[in-house]
Amino acid sequence: MPLILSTSDLSSSDRADFWHDAVSRTFVPLDVTLHEEAPSAATISSSRLGFMQISTVAAGPQTVTRKPRMIARDGKEYLTLTLLHRGIAERSQDGRDTVVQPGQFSLSDSRRPFSKTLRQAFSFTSFHFPRSVLGVTDVDLRAVTATAFGRDGASSAFLAGHLKRLTRAAESLTPAQGRRLAMITCDLLACVIQEREQRPQAPVAGHALLARIKDHVQWHLADPDLDPAGIAAAHHVSVRYLHKLFESEGITVCRWIQQQRLERCHGELARVTPHAPSVSAVAHRWGFASPSHFSRVFRLTYGTTPRECQATARLNPGN
Repeated sequence: MPLILSTSDLSSSDRADFWHDAVSRTFVPLDVTLHEEAPSAATISSSRLGFMQISTVAAGPQTVTRKPRMIARDGKEYLTLTLLHRGIAERSQDGRDTVVQPGQFSLSDSRRPFSKTLRQAFSFTSFHFPRSVLGVTDVDLRAVTATAFGRDGASSAFLAGHLKRLTRAAESLTPAQGRRLAMITCDLLACVIQEREQRPQAPVAGHALLARIKDHVQWHLADPDLDPAGIAAAHHVSVRYLHKLFESEGITVCRWIQQQRLERCHGELARVTPHAPSVSAVAHRWGFASPSHFSRVFRLTYGTTPRECQATARLNPGN
């Protein structure tokens, strides 16, 4: 039998407190802000399939927020996969904002702050389970939170259909069937995450992300430890996906970083100043750890050594 929590028998003045407690007990501790002066009646109907809790929620406009203080206090490590039936959800997590439409699903991770705003009456079904049962890396998981799924890939479309069927069948399943289907659901979700990482992003989103990454690199060129792993982690994508973004421009990540550093060094060496810096100082300033390596790649790129470039600039200050 499902567990049903409802505010329908409560007065408007009592609904907000009850609903806040119901939402936090069903999922993880959350702040709930209702956007109606007189809150509408709301319900949560929950049942279990092994380690997975399935909850169907129907309520009025509201925002739920998972804040750092809650994470520090409870330390719960759960994922919530939410299939939206009615309304529009605005989701934010891991530096990403997305809008989820009916028929689409999205994922949130209780270990990091997130928020979800629904500005009209809504209904959805959530599949809530421990993070430990999903066999994907944390980097891959961070790359897909607050992302709308369901219409943009074979795996996500299949999973959306599976979630709808599972919701309808949940009450008729035996415990053994429930446990097995819960695991299958997590396996399908892992396939969706892997599919998302393997294919190029939508052109506009991909270009915007690449622009942000390039801007990040420009600001950190002086760091000799700047590398693909650190760049990917800073933007919550996998290293593999980072390489795919640069492949679309016909260049590798490391080669692009090297080009940017060389351009900065060339510009500085070709500039005539009263106190010209040494070649090694310029190389170090722009992230080259080895002066000899810098001189070698500089000559391969510009056909002259750094010292010759500097000397030429002094002889021809007006050019």
